[in-house]
Amino acid sequence: MRWLLVLAIVLHGGHTLAAPQITLDDARRLLSPKGASTCSDVTCLLARAYASDHKAHALATAMFEALGHVAGVGPEEIMDGGYRGKIRLVPQLPIGKHRKHLAWTAEAMTAIDRFFATMFEQRPAPAYRWRALQLRYVRSIGKRTPSAYAFGWTIEYNVAGSLLTSAGGVLETLWHELFHLNDFDHGDWSARVLQRDYDAIVAKCGTRTKCLAPYAPNTTKVRATGTYYAFQPDNGNGVHEYAAELAVRYFREQSQMLRHGRLTKTAFKCGPMENASAWKSLADEFFGGRDLVPDCGSR
Repeated sequence: MRWLLVLAIVLHGGHTLAAPQITLDDARRLLSPKGASTCSDVTCLLARAYASDHKAHALATAMFEALGHVAGVGPEEIMDGGYRGKIRLVPQLPIGKHRKHLAWTAEAMTAIDRFFATMFEQRPAPAYRWRALQLRYVRSIGKRTPSAYAFGWTIEYNVAGSLLTSAGGVLETLWHELFHLNDFDHGDWSARVLQRDYDAIVAKCGTRTKCLAPYAPNTTKVRATGTYYAFQPDNGNGVHEYAAELAVRYFREQSQMLRHGRLTKTAFKCGPMENASAWKSLADEFFGGRDLVPDCGSR
């Protein structure tokens, strides 16, 4: 019920749902993948999909009404996971023992909405989309990766994902995936703007963690290799993951400044010059140039 109360506050707090919204056809694919539903609106689809779990139904409906997100399932598929190998994913509605993932998602997406409302209060909204997403829940067989991935204003969420075992892990993972969506909406910004510096860092350090440490936005490492996730080889174009991890660091540092007026560790931008350049470019492109972290020389 705590999640419902938080969502109700957002719903009635004066915020207007940002366009675009999820179409009924897209909602049907998420909530009635076999195509048997006769529903004529999303609320009906949610009611039928979540009929066996009233608590999950209430969470999914509140999240849709407040933020426009539709939580359903992804298809069964064999995913090419790059360095992870082949991964079998099956549909898994977040009900019953998996309902906690829906609750964590609702909490995370509400926190993200609140972050933007606070950061841009009485300011123009940034060129960033964080509402009306398709959320596809799946379960991996025999593996705990990937935790999530993003495409086409859709985030696929693996209820068995190794990063999705706490509310905090879900929040940062969803923020990471949300950035991927906006990155590509901005014409693959990370590859256009950050690629040269990223490639130079990789050429200098390879996968040596001690060398990479000053450039890594976060401490997340790949268990099998010990390499920072932002610089993991055989993971698509690595600059995309570097940029998404940079966005997570931005979210973390701005959130700390909003709550406490100070950071708990040295600001990322106060590291190597490549950090400062990437930080400013990210803030300017996606967040209206907003940066609450003091200049490095003012400490």
